[in-house]
Amino acid sequence: MDQTNIFTEKKRAEILSNHFAGRKFRDRSFLIAVIFFSLITISFVFLIIGSLVMKGYHQINWAFFTQTAPDTFTAMMAKSSGQIIPGGIVNGITGSLYLVGIASLIAIPFGVLIGIYLYENSKKRYAGVIRDITDVLQGVPSIVVGLIVYLWVVVHVTHGYSVLAGSIALALMMLPLIIRSTEESMKMIPDTLKEAAIALGTPYYKVILRVLIPTSFSGLMTGILLAISRILGETAPLMLTTLGNPAINWHLTKPVSAVPLLIWQFYNDPNMVDLIWSSTLFLMGFVLILNMLSKWIAARRNL
Repeated sequence: MDQTNIFTEKKRAEILSNHFAGRKFRDRSFLIAVIFFSLITISFVFLIIGSLVMKGYHQINWAFFTQTAPDTFTAMMAKSSGQIIPGGIVNGITGSLYLVGIASLIAIPFGVLIGIYLYENSKKRYAGVIRDITDVLQGVPSIVVGLIVYLWVVVHVTHGYSVLAGSIALALMMLPLIIRSTEESMKMIPDTLKEAAIALGTPYYKVILRVLIPTSFSGLMTGILLAISRILGETAPLMLTTLGNPAINWHLTKPVSAVPLLIWQFYNDPNMVDLIWSSTLFLMGFVLILNMLSKWIAARRNL
């Protein structure tokens, strides 16, 4: 009887050992597969960044940030003589900053207020409708947004391509992300904090301005920076609303250039190929900085 029990225990131990060995092998195989495919994915990112750096750094100089884009003849003469193409993209840089600044002035207040409304009235039917509209707007292609703004603003308001039309198009693209990030940031605030402020007799608008918004500030800033990063590289809506401008423009009702528009214009001119890579490198670096800043703010929020 004892020998039978010993044999049974040995057999059970052997089965368990084989089972754990099989699980360990499958786990290790899955880990190796995940690492392998992750390295493949990351390698494409590094290849893209490496190509941009190798092809674009030649044109990065002081003139690149202080002069406007050259004409085709100047670029052709410089390219034929093996020299760096003179000029830069200052009109695109200032235009992008101008457009993003005005779009932020439009989208940030509306987005934060709507997000607070959705947080405070999450169970109401009207809030659900607004939330659904926000989700639909977030999935609308940028070219459709540009077309709508063209029909509404370019044709009937400014009667031409303008900074205002481009800013409205970019603001519409920023709104969904700001609204949802504001709502989610507000949800992370403990209810006891708001209840304590109300119990002290604080007016409700002061509770929002002095308690809710400061407490969720890092989350709000993360959403705003991500929204700005999204619109910085948009080209399609700007082609239908601002068109572009070879000079620096600060007038709201006049056309303006932007870095994505300049990249598209350089693409259509074989003599401007070198400026494509340098402009793309600048835009990628700027967006990367904004994304790193948003990650840093989110990390500090979790401390």
